[in-house]
Amino acid sequence: MKAQATCFGAGTIVNAIATGHGAAFGLALRASAVAQDRPKEEGVVVRVPEGVDPALAEGCARRVLRRSRRKSGLMVTVDSEIPISRGLKSSSAVANAIVLASARALGLELEPLQIINLGVDAALEAKVTITGAFDDACASFFGGIVVTDNTARRLVKVDRFPPGLMAVVQIPKRAITKPSIAGKDFSSIRAQVEEAYRLALQGDYFHALEVNSAAYGPILEIDETHARRARAAGAVAAGISGAGPAILALVKPAHVESVVLALTDGESEVRVASLNTVESREVVV
Repeated sequence: MKAQATCFGAGTIVNAIATGHGAAFGLALRASAVAQDRPKEEGVVVRVPEGVDPALAEGCARRVLRRSRRKSGLMVTVDSEIPISRGLKSSSAVANAIVLASARALGLELEPLQIINLGVDAALEAKVTITGAFDDACASFFGGIVVTDNTARRLVKVDRFPPGLMAVVQIPKRAITKPSIAGKDFSSIRAQVEEAYRLALQGDYFHALEVNSAAYGPILEIDETHARRARAAGAVAAGISGAGPAILALVKPAHVESVVLALTDGESEVRVASLNTVESREVVV
C-alpha cells in the first residue's frame, strides 16, 4: 500500500532547552511524506531533498517497520516547505509525517502519542534535537497551543490563540544547528525560562513568548531588534522561535503589512503564514 501524510511546523512560546518544560503552537508550513511498502524487499529506502541528512527519515521509517513486525521493506519520500535549522520545527513535522505515512502504508494502527514518541526517539538518535522536542512534535501533530513536560513526555495543557491571528516570520539565511549549541550552558537563564513557562500555564502566551525570547537571545547570540520593531509595528507578540535564528511575530490582519515591512532587512526571507489548529491526518493515495 502507498500512503501520504502531511504535518505542519510550529512556533515557540517557551523553549524547553533550559528547563525541560516547553510550549509551542501550530504553524501552517507543510512537510509531507509518501510511504510505500515493498513486500519483496527488506529495510528502508528514503528520498529526502538534496543536502538534507537522511538520518531522521531513516530512523522514523525503521521504527515503524519494526513496530509493524511485517516482513517487508519500506520506501519513503519526503518533501518540506519548512526551512531547516531555523527554529520552525522542520524535524518534528517531517518525523510526524513519516511515521504517519509509514504506519498507514504498513497497515499499522498507532495512537497519536505513539506516533509522536516514535518521531521523538528518532530525532534524539539523529541528534536533530536537544530535549527530544516533545512540545514541538505535539504542536506539529495536534495544532493549536500545547504546553508540555518534555522530560516526562507529558502533555500538560492544550489551548488556542484568539481567532484571527496570523504569523509573520523572518527567516535569515544562516542556520543554527543543534550540535552547534549542544555545548552551551543554559543554567543562567533557567529562572527567566521558568517564569515564561509559568506565564504559559496561566494562559498569558504573548507575554510568555517575549520573556522566553529575551532570555534566549543573548545566549544564542540572536539580536532581538527585529522582534522589537515588529511589536512597534503592531504585532501582538514577537520573538525568537526555537533556537532561532527565525523571528516570529503574531499579528492581527490589519497589521500584517506593517509587520512585514518591520521584519524586512534586505537579506532574510519574510513569510506570512496561518496558524494551524487542525490535527494531522494521513491520506491514502
